[in-house]
Amino acid sequence: MHCTSQCRARPGVLAVALLLTAVTGLLSTTAQAQTTEASAQGEALSPEATPSKKGAYLSDWYNQDLTLIGSKDISFGPQPVDDIYLEYEYFGRKGPFELYGYVDIPKIFSIGNSHDKGAWDHGSPVFMEHEPRISIDYLAGRSLAVGPFKEWYVAFDWIYDHGSNSANRANTLYSGLGTDIDTHSRVNLSANFYGRYQWENYGARNEYSWDGYRVQLKYIVPISQFGNGASLTYIGFTNFDFGSDLHKDNPARTANATVATNVLLYSFTHLRFTLVGRYFHNGGNWQDGSELNFGDGNFRARSDGWGYYAGVGYQF
Repeated sequence: MHCTSQCRARPGVLAVALLLTAVTGLLSTTAQAQTTEASAQGEALSPEATPSKKGAYLSDWYNQDLTLIGSKDISFGPQPVDDIYLEYEYFGRKGPFELYGYVDIPKIFSIGNSHDKGAWDHGSPVFMEHEPRISIDYLAGRSLAVGPFKEWYVAFDWIYDHGSNSANRANTLYSGLGTDIDTHSRVNLSANFYGRYQWENYGARNEYSWDGYRVQLKYIVPISQFGNGASLTYIGFTNFDFGSDLHKDNPARTANATVATNVLLYSFTHLRFTLVGRYFHNGGNWQDGSELNFGDGNFRARSDGWGYYAGVGYQF
């Protein structure tokens, strides 16, 4: 099994995930933003949540940004990856549809460690994640709020890594139910519960089957706004995958995996700066410390620990 693409795959996000993400749903709030309703799934849940200055962005509801990201020790596989890549990210809310996603061009400047392959060296030319949600409340024409659960969604998370061949390709669909949660505080919180259908998975045994579940929490905390027009926001999301059968015939794989992402976003109307710390436990369902050999000699998996991202982007 080739590790190059596995080591890149994000959740998942800003997004993640970044990220930026990454990772994963990750958006910017500006000092001019007037948010009428908020969700941690995509930072602005309503189309009115855009800068008061008309014409600041190309669309009054569909927000986009382009970010250059450097990453280090990213452990979605047993060999941590360092990379510099370009990411296009989008988010917005229109009617019942809440959108978030990103498209990455890995190793676009041919900079990365030995485990990193990208567009120019027979690796993956495109890695993408799309997380649409459809409001059940909107379609029903009434509020279905129950206690702190203020809106309900049919939720999806599609992750695709276009490897150079089927053994280096991944195609995963998570589908299930989502909700926004009223915290009675500045914290915007959303949750999704998914079942996972796996098409290609870098040659792993769970290809073309339903295999496991994911619980996802996303949370956003506005920290401060500054006199220079900038804002500082904390964005976080945690993905807990469980119930996979990958471990049943391979002691190097696990049934569970957890990724917790922490983002500091410093943003102006257009310019964005991001710093991300992401903690992996059994990243990519690999057992930390297991002995492996992908054809280049024995090594021990490193799938637990911290990885880091830094990004500079432009929102338009």
